[in-house]
Amino acid sequence: MKTITLGKDLTVGAVGLGCMGFSHAYGPATDEHEAAKLIREAYDMGYRFFDTAEVYGTAGDPHVNERIVGEALREVRSDVVIASKFGLRFDIESGVVPYPLIPDSRPETIRRSVEGSLKRLQTDHIDLYFQHRIDPGVETEAVAQVMSDLIKEGKITHWGINEANEEYLRRAHAVCPVTAVENRYSMMVRQHSALFPTLKELGIGFVAFSPMANGFLTGAYGKGERFDAKTDYRASMPQFTDEAVEKNGALLELLRDTAASHNATPAQISLAWMIDRAEHIVPIPGSRKLERMRENLAAADVNLTLDEVSAIDKALDNMDMSAVFGGTALKK
Repeated sequence: MKTITLGKDLTVGAVGLGCMGFSHAYGPATDEHEAAKLIREAYDMGYRFFDTAEVYGTAGDPHVNERIVGEALREVRSDVVIASKFGLRFDIESGVVPYPLIPDSRPETIRRSVEGSLKRLQTDHIDLYFQHRIDPGVETEAVAQVMSDLIKEGKITHWGINEANEEYLRRAHAVCPVTAVENRYSMMVRQHSALFPTLKELGIGFVAFSPMANGFLTGAYGKGERFDAKTDYRASMPQFTDEAVEKNGALLELLRDTAASHNATPAQISLAWMIDRAEHIVPIPGSRKLERMRENLAAADVNLTLDEVSAIDKALDNMDMSAVFGGTALKK
């Protein structure tokens, strides 16, 4: 499989596996043993980069996702890169779905978090440890200093920032070099492209979550889709409304036409587009179906020329699209 180096020296597969959906935000959680089995099968088919977080869980078991990932990869730990995250919790008690986000990146919280994550992941170190959201109540430099200390202690080997902006990134990087940012990015959400020159300047990688706009860009969803409002965030995502499906017709046609010319699928084109447009981008699509995992992994073998990528970018620039889910705001 094609590989990409994040930062100075963290080599990962060109497509990673986002593990959140096994236990959070996409309907009822998968049985824990079945989820571990699927993640191990993902490894067997070629995945080597796995993304989780301490908060990807259920109301009954808030940390279950890390435990699933740890069990699934325990026997192959030395052959994989595991990313996890700290600094965020969900306000499950609010009764609001998607759950409001509560940031907490105080040094003492980070210390508790990393110890819990190491235990659940059954490992002595985390390869890439992300600050899950910026905490406006904690200075950037204070967070970066804890990361520096954890690297010196061997508890993590690299760190990154989710939903990073340029100012925060530069301040953090000056204290402890950042390996990657992890931001929402897809053909429908491209505003973080503005950060790419800074990433290139500083030698920082980009991990793209929700690379298919929460599954919309697979082309598998049409009018009349219904999702469980209690367990599935897609029930409130604007791109899945009947009006959005109609408004996004040109985008879906672009994906289908490009896919046909490469003997590929729309999902593979949406991933190949970002892999081939910049050498520092790694998408981490999630799925609970083996056939989808296999399809996504094969996107690394779909090669778009620079001219094709440019043509897609130009088409996207001039395309009228629907609103798309942009994440949940931090609770004040």
